Amino acid sequence: MKKLKKSEMLSRGQVEHVRSERNLLAEVDSRCIVKLFYSFQDSEFLYLIMEYLPGGDIMTLLMREDILSEDVARFYIAESILAIHSIHQHNYVHRDIKPDNLILDKNGHLKLSDFGLCKPLDDKYSNLLENENISTQEGINESEEHSASDKPPWLMPKEKLQQWKRNRRALAYSTVGTLDYMAPEVLLKKGYGIECDWWSLGAIMYEMLIGYPPFCSDEPRITCRKIINWRTCLKFPEEPKISSVAKDLICHLLCDVETRLGTRGVEELKVHPWFRSTQWDFLYELEAAYKPTVNGDLDTQNFEKFADLEGPPSTVPSVGPWRKMLTSKDTNFIGFTFTKSDVLKSMQSSGTDMKLNDSSKAPSLISLLGQIDLQETAISEGEQKPET
Repeated sequence: MKKLKKSEMLSRGQVEHVRSERNLLAEVDSRCIVKLFYSFQDSEFLYLIMEYLPGGDIMTLLMREDILSEDVARFYIAESILAIHSIHQHNYVHRDIKPDNLILDKNGHLKLSDFGLCKPLDDKYSNLLENENISTQEGINESEEHSASDKPPWLMPKEKLQQWKRNRRALAYSTVGTLDYMAPEVLLKKGYGIECDWWSLGAIMYEMLIGYPPFCSDEPRITCRKIINWRTCLKFPEEPKISSVAKDLICHLLCDVETRLGTRGVEELKVHPWFRSTQWDFLYELEAAYKPTVNGDLDTQNFEKFADLEGPPSTVPSVGPWRKMLTSKDTNFIGFTFTKSDVLKSMQSSGTDMKLNDSSKAPSLISLLGQIDLQETAISEGEQKPET
């Protein structure tokens, strides 16, 4: 369950982000992305109920294994390509592709999650011209793009790399967040489109095979500089050795937009020689490259345990279903409520032939959350009950 505080969404100007996340999850029916079963709200919070995937995330896998073999990396990069393409087909750009947003199911197959920064495009070849800052609290000046072109790259000593690895999970959930997978055009706010997601995938592939992201640093500002000056700073260490064809693919993802693979369509990624043996149409039917240890559907051993950071209970009185608690704030979130059956019913009534995956059947919300009075959620959100 993803729980979002309404007041924070409003104060941070993230209402459209929330709406885009909910719309994408409701619109895209793909086995490559985490499924949304329900969304609803009360006076303080928005709730997204999604399928639980007990296999952990790719970040946890990398922390355990340090590096992956090319065969394992190839499998998960290929499934990531299918997942990213599934949202690009619906004209959404994810903007936050990173290892902790790539989740494994109980069989080890990958699904894309966390669409909090996704954004709809008019079409998949259009650009976003951003005024908002989705990246970092520290500013990046365009003049920095070439400020170090005549200097050696910022290389991290081995002891600092080890420290970065130890702290990687804390960095991912820090206030600033991690910038290691962000494309240079996003940092420079020059306008960007779906191709920024392919850069992020290139950075993940590098980390899978080398053991750390290509531009990592213990200072966010240095990471930004490295990414902007990628021509100077993209280096491959002598160890571990990777194949020349893997290196070629990475270099054709971590490059200018004009020459980046995927910019002109997903097929140019699929035909790259590194994927020569990949059975694209059967990836999710094949045995996964890694099988997580999972003891039951509710097993959490593949996820780290975090301290409960939630504050004291709210003093706002609960006075019944959320519909009867509408305030001026809540009008921003009208239309948020969703159940999987809503889509199925509308498609059946329109005569659409929809082939559903086995996992599309939603569990009962009562079984997930206990005995809750949900009668009001059956009322259309645009209607008000007449007073008697």
